[in-house]
Amino acid sequence: MKRTAHARVLILLVSHLCGFSLAHPSAAQESPGVTLEALPLEVDLVLDGRILEESWFSAVPITDFTQQEPVEGGVPSEETEIRVLFDEDNLYIGVIIYDDPEEVLAYQRERDASLGTDDRFMWILDTFLDGRTGYFFEINAAGLMGDGILRSSGGGGGGGRFGGGFSGGGANKAWDGIWEARTAMRPDGWSAEIRIPFRTLNFDPNNDTWGINFQRTIRRRNEEILWRGWKRTEGLRRPIFAGRMTGLQNLSQGLGLEAVPSTIVGWRTIPANAEPTTVPRDLSLDVNYSVTSSLRASVSVNTDFAEVESDQRRVNLTRFPIRFPERRNFFLEGSNVFSFAPGLAMSPFYSRNIGLRSGQQIPINYGGRVTGQVGQYEVGFYQLGTSDHTYLDGAGADKFIPSEQFTVGRIKRQIFEQSTIGAIYTRRAQSPDALGESPLNAYTAGADLLFRTRNLAGRYNMDVEATVVWNSNPDPAKDLEFKDLAGHGLKFTFPNDTWSGSVGYRELGSGYRPALGFIPRNDFRAFNQQIGWSPRPNIDWLRRLRFSAQFRHQKGVSTGITDERKWEFGLLGLDLESGDGFDINATRKFEYLDRAFFVSEGVKVMPGEYTTLGYRLTVRTTGRRPVSVYGNASLGDFWNGERLNFGGRVTFRPNPGVSISTNIQHNRVTLPQGDFVADVYEVEGQWNPTPWVSAMSQVQFDDVSKLVGLFARVRWIVKPGNDIYFVYTHNWQNLGVGILDNPDLITLSRGGAIKANYTYRF
Repeated sequence: MKRTAHARVLILLVSHLCGFSLAHPSAAQESPGVTLEALPLEVDLVLDGRILEESWFSAVPITDFTQQEPVEGGVPSEETEIRVLFDEDNLYIGVIIYDDPEEVLAYQRERDASLGTDDRFMWILDTFLDGRTGYFFEINAAGLMGDGILRSSGGGGGGGRFGGGFSGGGANKAWDGIWEARTAMRPDGWSAEIRIPFRTLNFDPNNDTWGINFQRTIRRRNEEILWRGWKRTEGLRRPIFAGRMTGLQNLSQGLGLEAVPSTIVGWRTIPANAEPTTVPRDLSLDVNYSVTSSLRASVSVNTDFAEVESDQRRVNLTRFPIRFPERRNFFLEGSNVFSFAPGLAMSPFYSRNIGLRSGQQIPINYGGRVTGQVGQYEVGFYQLGTSDHTYLDGAGADKFIPSEQFTVGRIKRQIFEQSTIGAIYTRRAQSPDALGESPLNAYTAGADLLFRTRNLAGRYNMDVEATVVWNSNPDPAKDLEFKDLAGHGLKFTFPNDTWSGSVGYRELGSGYRPALGFIPRNDFRAFNQQIGWSPRPNIDWLRRLRFSAQFRHQKGVSTGITDERKWEFGLLGLDLESGDGFDINATRKFEYLDRAFFVSEGVKVMPGEYTTLGYRLTVRTTGRRPVSVYGNASLGDFWNGERLNFGGRVTFRPNPGVSISTNIQHNRVTLPQGDFVADVYEVEGQWNPTPWVSAMSQVQFDDVSKLVGLFARVRWIVKPGNDIYFVYTHNWQNLGVGILDNPDLITLSRGGAIKANYTYRF
């Protein structure tokens, strides 16, 4: 009885500290008090951004915004009015942004461009009212449209590199939804009319209330104002702090059927080939069907993965691979559900393992996808198949990649107010050989838990992540146990404004190598601790100071030897009210290298123990000026020598819609066994005459691969969902010591393509 009483007291104490209950997740989201009522639209609107129709003025506007920055809880310097209407097929949002029209900043016009330079208006829709998931949208006065899927997973800490301040969550902006916004300038500011088809969204048709929130940025003052969630520990991208939109009824997604045919035709020349010029052309079809209003199934035939984006060129001076972001639409739709314990970096699924290998595109014959929500469950499923592929490697030799099949399954159950528990399964198999056996048949399975509360000690945020993952034996010649093939971890994060921090532990066995995952290294157990302090002194020109400390200790599981011991200090960080700032950091690191590796051509780092000390300075100027700079410089030890690194990006914006930027990274390494220089040069120009037409050209060069790459693209959005792309690429090899020493270039390949896609909705 005594133990039972103690247990009850403990449960009550934890419940009080963390503020959770076992109630239905949507019920756990407390009413925000004031709601926004969406009114039915009776007369069609002309979408021109002017807010002139009588229907708009029948809706009661919301105007009660509150400052988050520079004064938490302060009165906004300008007023904002928002009205919402709906009909059977669409949601309409009307916005009046009161301001001096001569002071409004609107440089950007390209879809999804960063609005760190501009005044902006943002909003989110929590269509399931679960406080976890949702959609993010943003516009500026020039009519730019940006959107994304809200990330519901944990792993976030405070804002900034070292956790000084709270970032408020994030959004995957690679997603492009079908919606439309029009803007217009006014004598008293600017206005916007927005139409979002219900067919673009997943939602619960039985719920007449959604979560909704709005945020406005006045860039010249670096002022952020929100409707709800205005505290610095809250934020727009945390749906749990959103307000309510009521009155929705009789919403329709039509038949829920969508067909997206795509076609591409082009030419490609590789002078070294026996048949130097080819004319690739292809036709693909994606069919999407809303099984329910909250669950969408997709089938893709002859899946179109034509390149319309380019990866950023980087110089890798480590012995570990670099992770690049996913850019392909098929893997972006509904991708949030596949996020797996990101704060613990176990990565059992990395979609770029499908259809890409060593920079080569592998033809994908078919793809199937199901994503969405079923009750309190988020679900995701992929089934894809590739065909045999032969290509020439860098040495001109034929390389053969056999066909493969891929299966990925993911499920997450919502618990408490913002938390989830989930599982993942992946399979990668090559086609059977002559004996009917699969040369590769690899499995991965795992479970993860995210516990998130906003009520620690009544008012603080806290996240807890835990996971365990296992994969099948990647090397049948070795007798490996479960602990060798598994990874597990636990992390506590305190993501708040003035004070932030985290404590984490993870362990990866020597055989943990998920065939569809991304793991730079394995066979270690690591402890990480981090603390950040970000005071806000009462000084007119200074918004925030930042100080931090981080410690990491890592040992080999099989060897018991310390692999790494690292101290990293944020000595001083300044955020000015102007938007400018700088950071000074210091790092002291011990590393045990168990095997040699080539850090550059002909320069080998030998096994042994290395202790290094380094310093780094980062400077940034506000993007609202016609010329902005982001620069960094570091100096310190590098293995048994020294490294000097400096570089940065300078961006020039002579007119709205026009920008020219240069990015240079210079690395000069001095080692007893040899010196070398590793540089990256990039020049990019953009011209965006309207939000519907964008043109960009990018030239990149690094003196490690000695490749010069030109990537040029024109995108014409005929209307939302219907796009035409014109793409040209050209790659040269520089055989000199450097591009400045020997400008002679040899063409390796060049080509162009026209790609078009059209969306039919029924």
